[in-house]
Formats: sequence, structure tokens, C-alpha cells
Amino acid sequence: MMQELTGGEAAVHTLRALGVEHVFGIVSVHNIPVYDAILRLGGITPVAVRHEQGAVHAADGYARATGRLGVAITSTGPGAANAMTGLFEAGFASSRVLMLTGQVESRYLGRGKGVLHEAENQAPMLRTVTRRVESVRFPREIPGAIARVAGDIMTGRPQPGAVEIPIDYQYAKADFDIPHVEAWPRVQPGKAEIAAAAAMLATARRPLIWAGGGVLTAGAEAELQQLAGLLGAPVLTSISGRGAIPEDHPLALGPLSAHPAVEAVIAEADVVLAVGTRFQWNETRNWTLRIPGQLVHVDADAGVIGRNYAPAASVVGDARLALAGLLKQIPGSQADPGFAETARTARDEARAAIRSDIGPDYAAIMDAMRDALPRDGIVVRDATVPAYLWGNRIFPVYEPRTSIYPSSAAIGPALPLAIGAAIGTGRRAVVIQGDGGFMLNIAELATAVQYRAPVAVCVFNDGGYGVLRSIQARTFEGRQTGVDLATPDFAAVARAMGMPGEAVRGVEEFKPAIARAMAADGPYLLDIGMDALAPMAGFGRR
Repeated sequence: MMQELTGGEAAVHTLRALGVEHVFGIVSVHNIPVYDAILRLGGITPVAVRHEQGAVHAADGYARATGRLGVAITSTGPGAANAMTGLFEAGFASSRVLMLTGQVESRYLGRGKGVLHEAENQAPMLRTVTRRVESVRFPREIPGAIARVAGDIMTGRPQPGAVEIPIDYQYAKADFDIPHVEAWPRVQPGKAEIAAAAAMLATARRPLIWAGGGVLTAGAEAELQQLAGLLGAPVLTSISGRGAIPEDHPLALGPLSAHPAVEAVIAEADVVLAVGTRFQWNETRNWTLRIPGQLVHVDADAGVIGRNYAPAASVVGDARLALAGLLKQIPGSQADPGFAETARTARDEARAAIRSDIGPDYAAIMDAMRDALPRDGIVVRDATVPAYLWGNRIFPVYEPRTSIYPSSAAIGPALPLAIGAAIGTGRRAVVIQGDGGFMLNIAELATAVQYRAPVAVCVFNDGGYGVLRSIQARTFEGRQTGVDLATPDFAAVARAMGMPGEAVRGVEEFKPAIARAMAADGPYLLDIGMDALAPMAGFGRR
């Protein structure tokens, strides 16, 4: 049904038709009609962040925690450029993120006149970190452009997308046809592919499942766990796939593929079913990890199959549909029950070794943090030493979409990722972040305060970049440069922003402090002095 609307109103009506309930961004002269329409029309809550990078990271965290489309709104030119890091991370993480950005008046496009925020190559710039970008060239194209890009984002393996809308089109009135969206299509697996994979799994004596983020994208956790139980197959996860099976499940091995004890289990498996994973560098030790058994690879993106490991059989399709198809085709299992027991022993050995490596203080902090966080609470890690050594590997994860980490290994995204996740779910999120990375998005503390986002921010403070210190110490005869930083009193900064904050020195101070942070009505910050903790193996202060 056609309606006379402004372009800004048409954009908002389209977002509402897509089921969007929150948007993250910064109002500007090149998107203000959209924001005004959000205010007048209702149904969408705008979250005003402090930097466009934070806007996209927050939309990304929202998407990962909820499974819905995360939306960021930026200005043209500088605003869109600021958002590039967030789009890069969303692409690496296969996250459902849509960015709407402005553009200069249509009469100035391509003329190089130097008007405000002129960015004639904005669309090509955005295409470097997205799968699809549309530039609106007539006002009536606004709903269709937004819907097409959203459809691309939500179909198959998610990738971010962007739409740019000239500012005069946002003000212009026209007759618009707002699309109606009920559900996004899933990639249908082929029957022959399912049959071949099922035959291989049904006869496996030592089957192993490797579950990636694609399982969570498809909402296939129940099918995965049912298949694992049917086959008696231990389940490894990628870091992105954590939560696909509770890590206290007897068949769960966690994200420990690179640990020698678990590597031996992979080597013993005669069939490995990999679902929704690309086998990233950090989980395969730069692809030196061997998978000698027959590999069955399932993914919605045909392009990732065979890219890093050659499969004996493959299924291109949505993980939920593929796993459901396998369940129908596999009558039972011939697996040796001793293999699952061997895998559990290896898992326990790996976990114990990692706990020993991180030492008693960090193990106690991890345990206290897990005890304070509800089972469905969200843990968001940054690319920092505590995340690498224990947050990504043995901090227990029990529920889907409760584990978030920058897949690109970028430093800095954790706080805005957590804000988006907490706002989207209404559940508390705990942040594990280093002091160096925290400084990149420290302004988003003000966003957390303004919206009373339930985030407990744990800043592990060693006065610099601990990972790089270790690399330099090992590589350059002990010479170090650029890794020691002057850092503020983070607890005082938090209080100045309007949230409770406290400095923590030692495990005994941390335990009651994390309890206070988790019980707070809104955000809370802990500045944890790492010099008061027993150092983790290989990551001392000097």
C-alpha cells in the first residue's frame, strides 16, 4: 500500500517492518530527518553513543546477543569513516549489522565542490568491509534499498551491509511502498549431500563434532546437541561457537582445539563433522593442526568449504536444516563409547593445565566472576591477555549467545559490544578488558551511564599492552617500545562519568567487588591492578 511520507519516515517505517527495536548512532545534519522520524513515529529506541565506531560495535553486540538485525546510523563522510572498524569486526565475526548513513545533497554528488562532509567515494569505501552497499539515487528507492541490504545480511552467512541516503531525499516527500517481511529464507541443503554425510557419520567409530558460530546464527543448538547425543560424539567449539552446547555437558570439550591434549583427540577421530566454522588461524595454530580423519564440512557459505581443510563430504546449507536432515537420515550410532571418555579425560587435562598456567590468582578471579554471573549472563572479552589465556578458553559458557569476543582480534570493542548486548537482552554483561584497549572506546562509559546499561566493566590494568610486551621480549632481545602507557585512574574516570567505580588490588578485594558490580542497578567499573596478582606464565610485568 502506497503512503505519502518523507524519506526519513520511509526509512523508519522500513526498519520497523524489519523488526528493528533499537538503533545506535550519533545524530548529525546528514541523518537528522531519520532521527526526527524515529522520535515522532515511535517503536524504535535510539541509543546515542559517543563515537561511530562504538555505534557499529554496539549494533554488533546487539546482533550477536539477540540474533536480530543490529542497526547503526551515522553521518556521511567522517561519521561513516569512523564506523569502518566496527564494520570490519562485524564482517570478521559474521554478524548481522546494517549501517544507514547520510550523503550530501544529490545535486552535489559527483561534482567535487567541497560541500560539508563531501564523500564521493563513500560507497566504495564501505564496500571494502561489507558484502553489499546501496546508494539511493531516487527518494522512492529508500525502502527497497534498506530491505535488500537487510535481506542480504540476514540470508546465508551473515555479513554487514550499508545504505547511503542523500540528505535531500531524507527530507523529500514521495509515495512509498513499505515492504512486508515475515521471515528470511534459509539456505536449503541438498538431499544427496545430506545422505552422503549421514552415511559417513552413521558408520563412524570415533566421531567428533566441531561447532562454529554458524550453529548459533542458525539457532541450531538443540539439533547439534541431539545429534551429538545420538552419535555419542564429543563436541569441540570454535571461540565464536561457544554456547552451542553447555560447557558442563558431558560431551562438551570447549574451544580447546589447539591444546595438545585435545589435539590428540582430533587426531584419533575417524570422522569430524564441522558445522558453521571457517577453521580460523587461532584455533588451528595457523592451520598446522592436522585433521587426519574424514572431514564432513557443513556451512551456509559455499566459499568457506575447502578453503582451509579439504572435506571428504560437504553440505552447503543452513546449520539447523542440515543438522535436522542428518538426524532424520542417521538411524543410530556405531561409535566406541570409550572415545567419548578419552575426549573427556583430554578436556579435563587441558583445563587443568591452563588453570596451572594462569596461576591461582587469575583462576580465583575467573571462578568468582563466573559465580557472580547468572548462567545466562553475557561475558564480553576484548583482545587482551586475560581473554587469550583464560577468558576465551576455560571461562565456562553455558547458554547460546552469551559469549562475545572480537573475532578480528581488534583491541577496544569490548565495552560497546557489551552495551549493545546488554541493551538488546536486558541481561547483565561482564566485560574483560585490558587498560590499553579500554582507552580506545572509553567515552562509551557515558553511553552506559545514560542508558543504565547493566554492564560490569573489569579493566585488567598492567599499564600498557601486555600481549605486545611479551612478543617484544621474546623477539627483540628484550627491547620494548610503545608498550608502556600512562593510564588514568579508571575508577575515578568512571565516577566522573556518573557510574560507581573502584580500584581492586588482589583476589580478596576482587571477590566482594565483583559481587557489588553484578548487583548494581546499572553500570559499574572495577580497575584491577595486575601488579598485585601472581603473573600468568609467560606474561609477567617485565
